[in-house]
Amino acid sequence: MPTADKNQKQSEAESVPVRHAVHSAQQGKGGCGKSVSTALLGMYKISKGELPLCIDTDPLNPTFSNYEKLNVRQLNIMEGDEINQRKLDTLIQWIDEAGDRDVIIDNGAPSFIPLSSYMISQQIPALLYEMGKQLVIHISIVGGQAHDYTVEGFKAMVEQYPSETRFVVWLNPYWGAVESDQGVPFEESEAYLMNKDKVDALIRLPTLKKELHGQDFADMLENYKTFDEAIEDKSLSIMVRQRLKQVRALVFEQLDLATVI
Repeated sequence: MPTADKNQKQSEAESVPVRHAVHSAQQGKGGCGKSVSTALLGMYKISKGELPLCIDTDPLNPTFSNYEKLNVRQLNIMEGDEINQRKLDTLIQWIDEAGDRDVIIDNGAPSFIPLSSYMISQQIPALLYEMGKQLVIHISIVGGQAHDYTVEGFKAMVEQYPSETRFVVWLNPYWGAVESDQGVPFEESEAYLMNKDKVDALIRLPTLKKELHGQDFADMLENYKTFDEAIEDKSLSIMVRQRLKQVRALVFEQLDLATVI
């Protein structure tokens, strides 16, 4: 009986045409490239002629809102260790008012657990679906010491969020190959293979030579510049701008392959 009821609700949700996405970057580990993913997604959308509504809810490190060209709104949804429900009301209102525009939200690591719990308990994914919006959660997986922690965050989200939710995984090699201590790549891990059907896209950020492309890309991000700004900046050398063009092509090619984006 519960199964039939669940199928009926899913059928009702599927009858509503989904028009635009709410992209929400979530991960419990700070410094894993979550804000990089939202910034790159914003740059990509703008390059396609879109005007996404960008929102930064990180109470401690509002990195996303430092990108002036992305016109990011700030909204601190936390009050101590709890979600401020009125602020979340504002967030949902902004999403509704975005209309035909996609929404990109950068959520801070401190709000990861309370926000996820609140969104699941209050059936926010289903609410967004009824509004004609598709919730797409973006999860960053890194290499190095934090790899296992980010994988655990991935498992928690794909197992707990309801069927209305879609997932995009960003593989970030900045701290090393995105694999376990035993050398198992994320794509071959049990965590991924058991939940593969729930993941709509894998975004593989390029492994860049640190002293050249990697340094130029890092400098661009540290200065909170978009690709367009940096490439048009005549104070940078021709070869720096050329390398940034190459990095942009590599990243945007990955995003082109992700139909959910």
